[in-house]
Amino acid sequence: MEISKHFDPKAIEHKWYNHWKDKQYFTSKPNTKESFTIVVPPPNVTGVLHMGHTLNATVQDILIRWARMHGYNACWVPGSDHASIATEAKVVAMLKEKGIEKNNLNREEFLKYAFEWKEKYGNIIYNQMERLGCSVDWERTTFTMDDHYYKAVIKVFIDLYNKRLIYRGARMINWDPKAQTALSDEEVEYKEQQGILYYIRYAIADAEGKATDQYITIATQRPETIMGDTAVCVNPNDERYKHLKDKKIIIPIVNRLAPIIFDEYVDPAFGTGALKVTPAHDINDYNLGLKHQLPIIDTLNADGTMSNAAEVFIGEDRFIARKKIVQALKEKNHLIKEENYTTRLGYSQRTGVIVEPRISTQWFVKMKELAEPALQAVLKGDIHIHPADKFLATYKYWLENVKDWCISRQLWWGQRIPAWYDKEGNFAVVETKQEAFKKLSTINYQLSIDDIQQDEDVLDTWFSSWLWPIEVFKGITEPNNKEINYYYPTSVLVTGQDIIFFWVARMIMAGMEYQKQIPFKDVYFTGMVRDKLGRKMSKSLGNSPDLLALIDQYGADAVRFGIMIASPAGNDLLFDEAGLEQGRYFNNKIWNAFKLVKIWESRQTTDDCIIQNFPILWFEQRLNQVETQIQQLFKEYKLSEALKIIYSLIWDDFCNWYLEWIKPNIDQSITSSIYKKTIDFFSRLMQLLHPFMPFITEEIYHLLAEQQDDLCIKQFTPTFNNNIDILQQGELLKQVISGIRDARNKNQIKPKDPIKLYIQTNQTIIYEKIQPIISKQVNATTIEFTKNAIADSIALIIEKDKLYIQTEIPLQINIQKETLLKELEYAKGFLASVEKKLNNERFVQNAKADIIELERKKKLDAEAKIKILEATLYNK
Repeated sequence: MEISKHFDPKAIEHKWYNHWKDKQYFTSKPNTKESFTIVVPPPNVTGVLHMGHTLNATVQDILIRWARMHGYNACWVPGSDHASIATEAKVVAMLKEKGIEKNNLNREEFLKYAFEWKEKYGNIIYNQMERLGCSVDWERTTFTMDDHYYKAVIKVFIDLYNKRLIYRGARMINWDPKAQTALSDEEVEYKEQQGILYYIRYAIADAEGKATDQYITIATQRPETIMGDTAVCVNPNDERYKHLKDKKIIIPIVNRLAPIIFDEYVDPAFGTGALKVTPAHDINDYNLGLKHQLPIIDTLNADGTMSNAAEVFIGEDRFIARKKIVQALKEKNHLIKEENYTTRLGYSQRTGVIVEPRISTQWFVKMKELAEPALQAVLKGDIHIHPADKFLATYKYWLENVKDWCISRQLWWGQRIPAWYDKEGNFAVVETKQEAFKKLSTINYQLSIDDIQQDEDVLDTWFSSWLWPIEVFKGITEPNNKEINYYYPTSVLVTGQDIIFFWVARMIMAGMEYQKQIPFKDVYFTGMVRDKLGRKMSKSLGNSPDLLALIDQYGADAVRFGIMIASPAGNDLLFDEAGLEQGRYFNNKIWNAFKLVKIWESRQTTDDCIIQNFPILWFEQRLNQVETQIQQLFKEYKLSEALKIIYSLIWDDFCNWYLEWIKPNIDQSITSSIYKKTIDFFSRLMQLLHPFMPFITEEIYHLLAEQQDDLCIKQFTPTFNNNIDILQQGELLKQVISGIRDARNKNQIKPKDPIKLYIQTNQTIIYEKIQPIISKQVNATTIEFTKNAIADSIALIIEKDKLYIQTEIPLQINIQKETLLKELEYAKGFLASVEKKLNNERFVQNAKADIIELERKKKLDAEAKIKILEATLYNK
């Protein structure tokens, strides 16, 4: 068998992924096994996987592969979200490029283009997932606009309406002027930025409504809304304004009279203590307007331009109008001053434009009743959040302060609201036009079915995706079917922290409402992926790399490694391609180790060599130890920590130590028993690493020996018994070899130069076991035990033992002394830190007994080492 010199990911990735798919290893059907189910957070159909998606998908694949290898019926459901606002914007832009305006199309024509766009671009994400190695069940791919899913959304809307949990009404909502649709509160992202506060004179009117010399000053950041003012409000306890009771002011620019009202809502210490009230353009002003029965004047059109009600600058963009109004205020001597200040503005997460508060008739979900079971499910521990210390409080806060959810969107792409209206405004919430006619005709006997029109709006994307864990198994459209009963509740949800309320909480609400149980048992929150400058990755900044380009450059395994090695649960990841480079080096390290082992295949002998027994015993125990650790870390969802331990086990313990200890000299053979054991170790390592790096592990697993199964489904059978003595002996051996090599280097003794080694120790039996390996690894021609210090030697301290190195090379005593002094200084510092901890009453009272005992052992060991170091230095 010819083995390539360097590991080439491109040569194996496509081969193995197709092999796994052909074998249907990713396909899941209900059976007698216990299920382990994950539903992919459906990415928007609008584009490609960014690095946040990459992290999320990698975590899910690690968990699902681990479950599959542990005997579970693993089911990972893929899919995508129709993303109503984002997709419609993409389709509108595409049409414009073709010279087609959306307004010139009817709904059916537009939807035809939208589905064509989806078919053209919707599979890009799935291709990326394949390239990344995601072991999803492709037969279960779901889209939130699939027929059954569409029906499920409509069914839930009607059900909640009939339960009086959905209602229609005119309320102040968030408005996106670019997409020209309502947004929920959670779709608005607030950002701090520098703004300008404009101080403006409002003239006090006399009894005849004419301006007097008196005026009241207000401060506003939005002078373009002045034309919508319907009052000025002051605090009734503010002595400055008590004389203005029953007075009116004249609104600048439009010269309209408006009352001065008094309300304790106004803070006298803020600004001028006087507030312009614009009920159509601010939620607080809206509430004040309702309380004081003020008229509402909407000065903005849906696209953010000035409306006819503004009377001036009609049709101008709101921000252009702002500049012109400020200029007009200056010319009429109404503007007193401008002042820079920091403000918070709401931006649409979908289009990035500044959101406008707007009064609009929309559909809302009452959330309080739905939120309570979802809150209790987490607080009682039915659902576990990871990491809980970081996100449990956030979840609790959201649900305890939940607001009604605006679910209607003024778009065409999405599930159309099943409400039907007659010409008088009566409506019925039913599935079909015929049902609506039957209901409405009982109110209007003259009604014709042609007089009935369906609501033009569609539902918020999240109103469909909150059903995701249920409807991917058709739990809404086919209640109590075999699949929903087998796979639900799912095992774990892996998602980003930024949608904890958008999606996570709402899925729990839907699960409790429609399945009467939780939708998943665990929630694993990944962190935000940022660039190495700490900025959130985005297309606008140009700092988000192309996933496929990264895979082409580094290989999928290296990409997975690079993004996972620095991704502790819940913490932000500073993405740096250096991590991917480290992954590529790791691939090469494994490949080179594989090539070395395969060279020995033809150099086997049946003669046993006792010198190699200890490495076998040690590494087997070390491997057992790590397998036990990894099992626990997976239970705790500490995947990054697990990968680091496996990385160290393979790179350091296996490649740098074990293989070196058993490696025969160039003119020697290796025993067949040692070779077979090494192949077994290598195979177990590949199994341990497989969920993280599936391609190289599967390739090497098959090249190591003639395997009868595939690593992808090989059942994991970890060994939990550990021989602590062997492990400690192995650590001692590593310290001895490293210490001697370091001493050689500092004293300029070349590796090929022979040395004599003398050991002063109370654990002679242990050293006798590892003596042959020491001799081979450090080129020691003689190893002897001694009770006394050895003159003319290099002394070093390993744990509580003294080692003396003799060589024909002239020794530099000052280097030895400097080394020992540094070790002594470190040991004293370490002892001080341990003593500080043990002298801390709070630590001693609260720490577990085994932790305290460990610290006390550290103290004794440090004291013993200090004593040896001081004695050695004194003898010098």
